[in-house]
Amino acid sequence: MWDFLLKGATVASGQRLDVAVRDGVIAATGTDLTGDARETVDASGKLITPGLVDLHTHVNAGGSYWGIDPDPVAWYTGVTTWVDAGSSGAYNFGAFAKTISGYSVSVPVLLNISALGLVAPTGEAKDLSNCNLDLAIETVQRHRDTIAGVKVRMDRHSATALEPLRRAVEVGRACGVPVMVHIGAAPPTMREMLPLLRPGDIITHCASGIAAGGHGLDPAAKEAYQMGVLFDIGHGSGGFAFDVLEAQLEAGMVPQTISSDLHSRSLHGPVFDLPTTVAKLLAVGLTLEQAVTAATVSPANVLNLKAGTLNVGAQADIALFTVEDGPFTVVDVHGQQRTAPLKLRNTATYKRGRLLEPRLPQPSPPWISLTTAQKTALLRREEAIRRLLTDPLVSPEGLTEQFPRHGG
Repeated sequence: MWDFLLKGATVASGQRLDVAVRDGVIAATGTDLTGDARETVDASGKLITPGLVDLHTHVNAGGSYWGIDPDPVAWYTGVTTWVDAGSSGAYNFGAFAKTISGYSVSVPVLLNISALGLVAPTGEAKDLSNCNLDLAIETVQRHRDTIAGVKVRMDRHSATALEPLRRAVEVGRACGVPVMVHIGAAPPTMREMLPLLRPGDIITHCASGIAAGGHGLDPAAKEAYQMGVLFDIGHGSGGFAFDVLEAQLEAGMVPQTISSDLHSRSLHGPVFDLPTTVAKLLAVGLTLEQAVTAATVSPANVLNLKAGTLNVGAQADIALFTVEDGPFTVVDVHGQQRTAPLKLRNTATYKRGRLLEPRLPQPSPPWISLTTAQKTALLRREEAIRRLLTDPLVSPEGLTEQFPRHGG
């Protein structure tokens, strides 16, 4: 007997798909499944996807400048796999591992080449003594069940010289894992970094207006793309510009993965969540099928993760969405606006076959600056939640006498 059966959903290509789940695993799929199930869920009219895989997030809540708790966001966004991109290094990975063991979602880790991790806004790799090659290799090899790659930030605020990248690539080569490279304000430039990158390594913030400067399409970026370096959106609070992405798309450089770079400075905007980021890619011409692939199976394949699929035998990480027709205005980190034809509104998120329960949002940490509009919106949301919870759940007519009083 199946634990539950999702009936009548549609995949991104437009085909109907029923999905049956037993013991946290996808037990059967088909266009018209019949069989015994403890619960049958009517998913008619819903888009069904694998649980979304976000290739760039920061979820070291309480342990870094950027970290957030993923659980209060996961249940309403469909993201079941949150790749943490460099929040921890060799010095603090042990504490981070304890943190992520308490989350309801999966958190594969990209180990920061700096043993400090991201305890501060910037600067973690400027002191090369923190980029200990042997220590990083040992940490990755000891924790291969959790660590899926290496992360390095390459911009003038964090690592102006090429040596941190050289060491990150050496760790990746020694351990057989890819390296994710954050690009930003030069130095160093993409041209300088290019000889060190390997096919299968990842450039995140690939459509960064800050990294591109006024050039739009960087010829070195095109060379990297053509040699097999993977392009990841990594939206964040400063790493995504519509005009840069559009120039890349015009050159045939479609990003392989869509990620949010969700963290304490982007959670309340301009990112908000991964489905909103997906809508921004739809706004520049990606199809729904392309966008879903880039937020599920593609990032899973990049890091060799057991995620991003609805195949029989896979872990039952599943998301259901309503597809709302637009137009919807979306914005990049520089205020440039585009129009998305549709957006995805999550209606259910399952992790290992368990429906994720609602979680109240966490407050913004005190070191994060918010606009007046963001502060007002957060207060309004808090008041709405308070009103919702302080009103009685049902009227007297919705109750029953649980313990009848017997006369005598």
